[in-house]
Amino acid sequence: MNTRLLCAAALSTALAGALAAPAAAAPAGTSAAPKPLIGVAVYLSYGKGFPISRYEPGTGFSKLGVMPMTGQFSASPDGGKLAWITDRGEVRVGSGSTSTTVAKGAAAGFPCATPVWSPDSRLVAYVNKGDSDAGPVSVVGADGKGRRKAGTTLGVCHLAWSADGRYLAGYAGTTEGVYRLDVKTGKAIKVKGVDLANHVQSLSPDGTKVVVAPLSRNAPGGDGSWPGGFRPAVVDVATGKKTAIPVKGSLIGAFYLRDGRLVVRVAGRTANTLVVLDKNGRQLQSLSEPAAARRQALLQIVR
Repeated sequence: MNTRLLCAAALSTALAGALAAPAAAAPAGTSAAPKPLIGVAVYLSYGKGFPISRYEPGTGFSKLGVMPMTGQFSASPDGGKLAWITDRGEVRVGSGSTSTTVAKGAAAGFPCATPVWSPDSRLVAYVNKGDSDAGPVSVVGADGKGRRKAGTTLGVCHLAWSADGRYLAGYAGTTEGVYRLDVKTGKAIKVKGVDLANHVQSLSPDGTKVVVAPLSRNAPGGDGSWPGGFRPAVVDVATGKKTAIPVKGSLIGAFYLRDGRLVVRVAGRTANTLVVLDKNGRQLQSLSEPAAARRQALLQIVR
């Protein structure tokens, strides 16, 4: 992995609504409207101890764990578990004070080489250690069973998994582009239209579009840690065409939900806002995040 990224040791030094009413039943032959978001999400604080917490309206924050000093971690889509890489290359899964090792031999010491959960929160994909910029990716069950190879890709950083389960996408350790890996065929392709990037936030449900943080030619690549916020771009994997995000304000992130809705995070003075768009870019909903999460990194939108 290219040395443009800082090692974990450098990272350690550098880091010092009410429920909506139920929708009416859909007519026969049509699909029911998706349930509105209520604001359940997982956040990372870069404050003391680097806690990772689940937030639920009416209940508040509950701690899931802490960020490992490798910086390599992710939260499950159901908001109940964490996966992380230790400095010995162990893949660990757990929540609270309980955890277990589900695999060994992961690439360690590079904050960007984060594991990622499958959409159903049952599997974890991670990059195996190696001697080249391209990395072999493995998938293992959250119970440590069924480990298998998924393929090799240059896109080893900040992996995202499409809701249909078929694709993984990540940016290169050199920041030179984003790559999408087909876990069915084991083959990876470079995403068109992205020359440089230092974050992949999300994939569309079918894997045809990716939410990235593009970099200008002279912008610093950073240390590979998970960003507190970034200006998102939605890019078509095959054509490189960028989809406009019709939301006003300072955008600091975007996530695809499993049904194809796009949730855009907008910075606010006292609290950030989540704006929900349908597949055609029409606004469906807007809700405030907790004020305490204003400067925190958003890891998952649960529901």
